[in-house]
Amino acid sequence: MNKNKKVFMWYKVKELWGQGLNKSQIKEELGIDRSTIRRYLSMTENQFLEWIQAPRHLPKKLNEYYSFVKGLLTRAPYLSAAQVEDRLKEAFPGLPDVSSKTVYNFVQSIRKEHKIPKYKEKLPRQYEKLPETDYGEESQVDFGSYRMQSTGSGRIKVYFFAMVLSRSRQKFVYFQRMPFTSETANYAHELAFKYFEGIPRRILYDQDRVFVTDENLGDILLTQEFMQFSSSLPFDAVFCKKADPESKGKVENVVKYVKHNFLKGRVFYDIETLQRDALAWLQRTANAKLHGTTKRIPAREWEIEKQHLLPYSGLPKKPFLQLPAHPVRKDNTVLYRSNFYSVPLNTYQGANTKILLDEIGGKLYFYTPDNQLLTTHDLSLDTGRIIKNNDHKREKSKTLLKTYELVLHELGNTSQAEQYLADLEKDKPRHFHDNLRVIQKNIEKQPQELIEAALSFCIDNRILNGNQFREILTYYKNQQQEYVKPNIDIEPGNIGNVSTQGMTPKTSNINDYKSIM
Repeated sequence: MNKNKKVFMWYKVKELWGQGLNKSQIKEELGIDRSTIRRYLSMTENQFLEWIQAPRHLPKKLNEYYSFVKGLLTRAPYLSAAQVEDRLKEAFPGLPDVSSKTVYNFVQSIRKEHKIPKYKEKLPRQYEKLPETDYGEESQVDFGSYRMQSTGSGRIKVYFFAMVLSRSRQKFVYFQRMPFTSETANYAHELAFKYFEGIPRRILYDQDRVFVTDENLGDILLTQEFMQFSSSLPFDAVFCKKADPESKGKVENVVKYVKHNFLKGRVFYDIETLQRDALAWLQRTANAKLHGTTKRIPAREWEIEKQHLLPYSGLPKKPFLQLPAHPVRKDNTVLYRSNFYSVPLNTYQGANTKILLDEIGGKLYFYTPDNQLLTTHDLSLDTGRIIKNNDHKREKSKTLLKTYELVLHELGNTSQAEQYLADLEKDKPRHFHDNLRVIQKNIEKQPQELIEAALSFCIDNRILNGNQFREILTYYKNQQQEYVKPNIDIEPGNIGNVSTQGMTPKTSNINDYKSIM
């Protein structure tokens, strides 16, 4: 708005106000914000003229963050100035102490200079109809979900639990990858009580299936898990009527705040990182900034409210989380985020075959329905790729047993040999077959006394490796025809300290053996 238009608007606002119109009516008439109307009404004519003549300069304190904010707005133009302020605080702990209005002006100037418009979203207005409660009297609970950007292709859906103390507006949020169950919701409650350092006297809920099985003309039927949980702690569970969001508008606003201030434009790495970042966001922004309704800072109000909460001395115990199930295709692959990952041959056992999948730190872990690890893969950031493990082509159930029986027979089929192979499998379960094949290849057609000597040496020194077994067998082969048992001083599991005392090699030197090992 240029200066001439501002002058015209100031006089027009004064004129309409003098005619008895209120701020909302003036807004409709002139199409300007209520905050602008409020500012104009608070100024005399001289004050207004001085104000519009004052030069406008961007704060030098924020100049060094210009590139960061420009890049942020270019990638996510829908971010609000409040979100940009939070990301600045997150990325730069030493950010100068400037007002939110200063950050807003800084963001708007960059938008204007680089023509980066903000895509506005019209969100339904929420109402808070309940009167202000006493300290420690009430909190409200709700759930939310959001599809986050991922480091690879596609998006990741996360689920969260939110609780807010009604008086102080102190907030807590807990994230997980799977939809909430009664058990995980109970766990989230306890985390919130620990975070708040106490329990409110009553908690307001929706009639969510996590808590409620049915409603019988006002009689709420709770799930068994939540009924036992709520009965064991000193709070009253109050369930709002269906289709009545205004009854718990405080937490409805928190859910919206989490989605549009914290999650929007954020990239998902793993659930542990997300939860850690959420707690940091609560501390620096959600509970640290002036609340729009109460005009107080939630964290400061909570210092008062926690003195009125009921004591909590529990220890939150995380329940077992069932991982999300994924169907196995006929070609023994699993489709995940637009890529195909191989699983061992014969994993597919029909149309209903499913595996469990977890993503942690850029790696994928595939489990059987009873939580036995099947295989792992590095997460691919491409799309449409087939990521295979060549080991998955083998029919392990048949060939492993056959290889095991051959090796056991060649080792003498003794209880000593059987125990050694059992220890080898326990020590290297994922590479057991590979170790067996190395041993099998190297003991074929060898004298039984050399095989037994190598086996005895490996058992005595707990050497559980096929390649090391082969080297020890080779060492014995190179000894004189009349075998003298070596006097080897070695720590269990360590093949590095070998003594040559009492040994007379024919064609090899013990130092050669040590260098191989």
